[in-house]
Amino acid sequence: MLVLKIALKHPLIATRNAITSSGYLRVHLNELLLIGQLLLFYGMVILTYRLFGKMGLLCYTVLAIVAANIEVLVQINAFGMEMTLGNIMFATTFLVTDILSEVGGKKWSNYAVNVGFFTSALFIAISQSWLYFMPNSLDFAMPHIQAIFSNTPRLMVTGLLVYAITQRFDVWLYHKIWRWTGFTKNYLWLRNNVSTMISQFLNAILFTFGAFYGTFPVLDLLSIIITSYGIFMVTSLCDTPAVYLCRNIKVREIWERT
Repeated sequence: MLVLKIALKHPLIATRNAITSSGYLRVHLNELLLIGQLLLFYGMVILTYRLFGKMGLLCYTVLAIVAANIEVLVQINAFGMEMTLGNIMFATTFLVTDILSEVGGKKWSNYAVNVGFFTSALFIAISQSWLYFMPNSLDFAMPHIQAIFSNTPRLMVTGLLVYAITQRFDVWLYHKIWRWTGFTKNYLWLRNNVSTMISQFLNAILFTFGAFYGTFPVLDLLSIIITSYGIFMVTSLCDTPAVYLCRNIKVREIWERT
């Protein structure tokens, strides 16, 4: 009981309890958190590029893919819809490839896709290896590790394959539109939004059926696709200013600092 009282006095828990004690915030907490995630994650991408350049975006890609494939286990209600987490985090990987297309060209974008695919495959292998260890009597973490990672091989493998397919398609379509418009710096908004929205629609369909078919009724899957794509449309529109901003940021790459 003493431990519980002390825990409840922790600043983070006390803050959350204070927030949920308000009727309005309690009802709309998920919506506020999603908006906060959108601002935070996009800000993280911009800051990462500003501090570390194109290499930093490669590192961010690895983080985003792993985090998104774990987040997607959580289902919430927000904006009057049922949805899974991970959509916003995964959407930032499209932002990264679009930025890399603008500042580094097609080779850098495809390189980011390759790095993301390879490191995600490694993480799947590593995380699955943890489940074969026998914990001792002092262990408290293994049941939680098993609860998370024993349910995610299908999700992670599906996410890995869908990531490779949709990101490659996105890079291809982005540069195809760029070619149609004359390879000028104009029409960034067009190639960014069209390529991302089409790719995200493909992603929503492939991932939802690949990860959840047979687990949920088909009508529920269609609902997930609609809500996921709704979020992706919003994130696609919101990432255009970020691409414009990053294209105009002067960055010294790591090989230029030595």
